[in-house]
Amino acid sequence: MSTPMETHTIHPVPQTHRHGRVTDLFSVWFSANMTLLTVVTGALGPAVFGLSLFWSCLALLLGNVVGAVFMALHAAQGPRLGVPQMVQSRGQFGIYGSVPIIILVVLMYIGFAASNCVVGGEALAHVLPFFEGSRGVWLIAVLTLLPCMMGYRAIHVCSRLASWVSIVTVLYAIGCGLGGFSRALLADMHGTVAGFFGAFSVSALWQIAYAPYVSDSSRYLPDEVGAGRQAFWATYGGTVIGAVLPMVLGSLLSLSYPMLPLAGALSHTGGRLGNIVLLVLALAIPLANAMSVYCGALCSLTLVQTFRPSWRAGLGGRLVMTVLLLAAALVMSLGMVGDFLKAYTSFLDILMAVLVPWTAINLCDYYLLRHGRYDVMAFFRADGGPYGRFNVPVVLIYVIGVLVELPFMKTGPYTGPLVPALHGVDVSWFVSLLVTGVLYWFWARRHEDMEQ
Repeated sequence: MSTPMETHTIHPVPQTHRHGRVTDLFSVWFSANMTLLTVVTGALGPAVFGLSLFWSCLALLLGNVVGAVFMALHAAQGPRLGVPQMVQSRGQFGIYGSVPIIILVVLMYIGFAASNCVVGGEALAHVLPFFEGSRGVWLIAVLTLLPCMMGYRAIHVCSRLASWVSIVTVLYAIGCGLGGFSRALLADMHGTVAGFFGAFSVSALWQIAYAPYVSDSSRYLPDEVGAGRQAFWATYGGTVIGAVLPMVLGSLLSLSYPMLPLAGALSHTGGRLGNIVLLVLALAIPLANAMSVYCGALCSLTLVQTFRPSWRAGLGGRLVMTVLLLAAALVMSLGMVGDFLKAYTSFLDILMAVLVPWTAINLCDYYLLRHGRYDVMAFFRADGGPYGRFNVPVVLIYVIGVLVELPFMKTGPYTGPLVPALHGVDVSWFVSLLVTGVLYWFWARRHEDMEQ
């Protein structure tokens, strides 16, 4: 690539344009998790699920360790195929069959970007009162724009710098938090099984939510022997470590200062450097936001190309989509400012319902059935080539995967009919993962046109 602006969009990246190191993926996913939104997610353990520090940290750790397996398996697809993840989904759902899934994923990107804008805006307002109200939200959105528009290379460069600054900041805050934590709270072991699995599921979903775009950042890596395996471990290590540390910090803050908002608790914990800690984590948000909006723009271009097969998206198309998606996220964030935590937890529940069956189908198809062998150029044909326009059975399997979650789901005012029998434990995502994967496996094995 000869310009600082990324010119490739959704089409396959030629081998001659492949660049970068696998280790860069560690920095990308480590820094992407080192934000205030991750801290907020960790605070849900005590604040929403009623767990002590020990049980909250254990649930968050295990959830990330398990969820990141699925996320990193998607990352390993990038070097092999060289296209964005949702383009590859045409290989399972068909050209038009993938459209509803892509629309849901675009909405997910907008939701994450909006959530980041709200959290970052509140943090900026705490440190600099000038940014109270919507001003802080606007600033986070504006700062998101530059790396997002420049694309892949700019995001990687910023990630390497942000990784070092963020790790020092978060470890300092955790040290301060533990230093001020009372012995009584350390010895406290309260919690319930339902609460433990609730926090476990939220942290697992945090990782699974990256699945629709994790290979977008690995598709530029050279397709060499072992590249997929290396991409898996670099991504897995970066995302687990990067998520667990700020989530532990969130649990600490929630228990230490239950009556304070997150920004106030973090500022208080850091002592004289508290505002600097808060400012660093707030200014790290635009980088994570840039990844969401950048990948959302690629998905949006995929939608357009679906209905205009001869169109080849370029830099101009990506920039237009970037601005439109960021504007949508800004509008949503301004509506979430008043009751953020409630809106955010509801958003996570919706993510669980729509992403889990998709990831089960995609991973089963890639690893167990096709073993990474796809006709990549057929993804862009008007008729879908061997993958067709609309793979009705697979779409129905996806719908079944969503529906089987409902009896086991516990979210907001809704409690599925089977939840009481499980003592309040929400196992909907696990049931969906298992049922969807098994159904897809049996359908695919019986389908006579499945590629060998």
